Amino acid sequence: MPRRPLLAAVATLSTLTLLTACNGSPEAGRPNTTPTTTSAAATPTPTAPSTPTWTPAEQTAIAAAKKQYTVARAAIDTALASPAKADQAKLASAGNGGAWMTTVLEDLTTFQEYGWYESGRTKITTLQVSSVNLKLEQPEVRLINCIDSSAVVIRSQADNKPVSAGTGTKKPKKVSSSVVYAPSATGGAKRWWLIAEQELGAC
Repeated sequence: MPRRPLLAAVATLSTLTLLTACNGSPEAGRPNTTPTTTSAAATPTPTAPSTPTWTPAEQTAIAAAKKQYTVARAAIDTALASPAKADQAKLASAGNGGAWMTTVLEDLTTFQEYGWYESGRTKITTLQVSSVNLKLEQPEVRLINCIDSSAVVIRSQADNKPVSAGTGTKKPKKVSSSVVYAPSATGGAKRWWLIAEQELGAC
């Protein structure tokens, strides 16, 4: 999240684990065929499955991307629980990168400047695939996730009390996430990275 004045920053940070572009879910066709009838009884026409059919390569990419997403998100909770000990290298090693990393570092800086820390952890209650494109220069898996931050509280390091301006809605939020397969900025071996996330509304 971009830097903001205190109240706006805190309000956004209260949904920090919702640190925040999104395609529709690919689906197999759904024929809308009227059942044929006979003189005896109607016989329904079979319909195609409503869920996508992924190739083995896509299934492998999806499994790796989901795993990396979970690890990357957990690292953010760990960083915000102890802002003084957090650094970019640790966040990158967990798979946070791109514009997403910039957002995370800006929020981490805000925590450090105001003497805040996070107690509690977020929960990823659903983790669904929106699209898979392995033909891109950087293969991408897009996810639609539901993030529950109801257990997260932003506190002051001075007295461990909750930051009052940061108390807001704790309703689970739906987010769109982009996870890509690419080398690191320093040219290291390719791996999966969480590079973007955008809030879509309530789950």
